[in-house]
Amino acid sequence: MSNYSDKYEAVIGLEVHAQLLTKSKLFCGDSAGFGSEPNTHISPITLAHPGTLPKLNKEAIELAVRMGLACNCAIERKNYFARKHYFYPDLPKGYQLSQHTTPVCVGGFVKIKTVDGERNIQLNRIHMEEDAGKSMHDQEENYSVVDYNRAGVPLIEIVTEPDLHSGDEAAAYVTEVRKLVRTLNVCDGNMEEGSLRCDANISIRLKGEKKLGTKVEIKNLNSIRFLKKAIDHEVMRMIDMKEKGETIVQQTRGFNPDTETTFAIRTKEDADDYRYMADPDLPPFVITDEFINEIKAALPELGEQKKQRFIQQYALPEYDAALLSDDKELADYFEAAATETKLYKQVANWLLGPVKSVLNEEAREISSLSIKPAQLVSIIQLVEDGKVSHTMAAQKLFPAMLQSNGTTAMQLAQQLNLIQERNEDALQQLIDEVLNNMPEKVTEYKKGKKGLIGLFVGEVMKKSKGKADPKLLNQLVTEKLAN
Repeated sequence: MSNYSDKYEAVIGLEVHAQLLTKSKLFCGDSAGFGSEPNTHISPITLAHPGTLPKLNKEAIELAVRMGLACNCAIERKNYFARKHYFYPDLPKGYQLSQHTTPVCVGGFVKIKTVDGERNIQLNRIHMEEDAGKSMHDQEENYSVVDYNRAGVPLIEIVTEPDLHSGDEAAAYVTEVRKLVRTLNVCDGNMEEGSLRCDANISIRLKGEKKLGTKVEIKNLNSIRFLKKAIDHEVMRMIDMKEKGETIVQQTRGFNPDTETTFAIRTKEDADDYRYMADPDLPPFVITDEFINEIKAALPELGEQKKQRFIQQYALPEYDAALLSDDKELADYFEAAATETKLYKQVANWLLGPVKSVLNEEAREISSLSIKPAQLVSIIQLVEDGKVSHTMAAQKLFPAMLQSNGTTAMQLAQQLNLIQERNEDALQQLIDEVLNNMPEKVTEYKKGKKGLIGLFVGEVMKKSKGKADPKLLNQLVTEKLAN
């Protein structure tokens, strides 16, 4: 960051759009699925043909309320949809149906972890709206094309107050929101496919000032890494403009991931430009206390609750419990493994160690792992029983299990010749060979240089080609040296 960063403060508000996990669109029965051929999930209603009328999707309301309750929001009982007018080829009606004066969820907060500790990021609102279609300008040489499959798909827009102050904080916030929507089964959180995307409103001011500066909006950031880079670049651009005495203009900007810079798209419209009006084709809808209570009763266990339960139920350290409960799929895998064994800490160690390493290297989720929880437990049990060393299990047996087709951990360990040598007579012979070859070191050990035990054990381990049981070997070498 620039040396001006001690002089200025960045003020950031985020708008996160999350596509709701409904089968159909917000106001008609067309499929809300992703990835089909262009313009196959459309009907006269999606295309806004004259005489067609919308009908509200009840499940979308339920998912929006679910998210609001999890974010500590107040739920608005009396709601209606408004027409937000703007004209663009991907908007078939010439307006977007959205909530304007009555967002379904008001206030609330999302807790994030920062270098300075935990902090509640205040929300302004969560409201429902329909998505637009998709214009593509690079498919044909002489004209643009439009895919209306996405038009009318239900979204919630989660809007913060201007309560964030850095790219790091913004990244932490969106990470938490993505965990929440996945845990709640509100949205799949897939930023690459556009089902979760983010707009950032950024301004700067001198530290200590209360008045907000002129804001710039960066649109359609589709990864957490790009969000952080876009904010960091834009803050520095604005600081440099201020220092040069230039005027910051309110505008909409885009982010170029290749150059990691932002670029101007258009001068920003004010809300008045949209000419909001209540939609006359959709009656207002009322959310009852009974409806809210039913949703509240069915809410899944959230991250902090799960972390505390893992500490209590499985006697895990807070660090392990926090990492496991942070990832719903990882937590589910852990709990499935915990039904097969009482070695809870060892299961956590494996999931956060060898398993996580493979997932990170191959950039995939644990749901795609070919090793099921019971199979992982069988590997852990071989280590616990002293049949295979932890090193060999992690470096040889686990990768082999990933490639195997139904072979058990014990069968694979035997095939790979990984079963540990526990024959004391054979080990004693190797120990004698090593100690006889290192008389000076043995003398040093007996004079008090006890750290040499590692050298002796390591040499015996080499002679056994890594197959000696380290625990037993340590014990036998120590006993031999004591005599």
